[in-house]
Amino acid sequence: MDDMKTSMERADILVEALPYIRRFFNKTIVIKYGGHAMVDEELKNNFARDLVLMKYIGINAVVVHGGGPQIGNLLKKLGKESKFVQGMRVTDEETMDIVEMVLVGKVNQEIVGLINRHGGRSVGLSGKDANLIRAEKYYLNAEKVKETPPEIIDIGLVGKVKAVNAELITTLMADGVIPVIAPTGVGDGGETYNINADLVAGAVASALVAEKLILLTDVPGVLNRQKELIHTMDERTTRRMIEEGTIEGGMFPKVKCCLKALRGGVKKAHIVDGRLKHTILLEMFTDQGIGTEIVL
Repeated sequence: MDDMKTSMERADILVEALPYIRRFFNKTIVIKYGGHAMVDEELKNNFARDLVLMKYIGINAVVVHGGGPQIGNLLKKLGKESKFVQGMRVTDEETMDIVEMVLVGKVNQEIVGLINRHGGRSVGLSGKDANLIRAEKYYLNAEKVKETPPEIIDIGLVGKVKAVNAELITTLMADGVIPVIAPTGVGDGGETYNINADLVAGAVASALVAEKLILLTDVPGVLNRQKELIHTMDERTTRRMIEEGTIEGGMFPKVKCCLKALRGGVKKAHIVDGRLKHTILLEMFTDQGIGTEIVL
């Protein structure tokens, strides 16, 4: 009897998912993959299986991944200190070589391998492939004393996205492939830039006019002053919370990235807890959803 009850509960889950499967059929979802979900072996395998499931039911998933901890670990092994300014990694030429080695040569291929092992078809890409991500140098601004211009800080080969070759991605998706993108870009002179993965994911989502942008994090989502999860927030609420200082630290660039993507044509953006099993499926195919949904 218990087995029958369990089977009926599973059937109910499938029925609950049906309208969402119909809604997202043939739509594009861009996922920023990072944090604990990239480290824990069980979560890594669950993530790969979830992507394959989405592809088989007609949803086009695009993955943009990070790799900060992995870069830091290799730099440490090589005796090179990691330096950060305003949360951005200072990237000289030697560091850029290591960044590219880790992101493109190691992390990207591990993700591709997992997806393929679980029955999908995946291809790894860097910003250099067919000029996928055109980039330009990114400078930080440091506020100085009142009524003086801000100081411009050069943090090396750190870039921002100028353009995305959406045609390459759509061609791969049309062929049944799950693209996995490393967050590097190529400059006009052929130089390689290290780019924040959240920014790349937002730019890719905008270029594809994606149905959803989903950022995986190591927190439940956006929290209010009482540290309670906010399930849905619009641009007005988001800007007010930024001004009040409720949204700060690592959450600030993520929220900013979501707003920019929404203004670029993305329908909805989500910040979800990547530490949960099947977090993407829970967000997309259940009535309640998880994390924080951001809309204009």
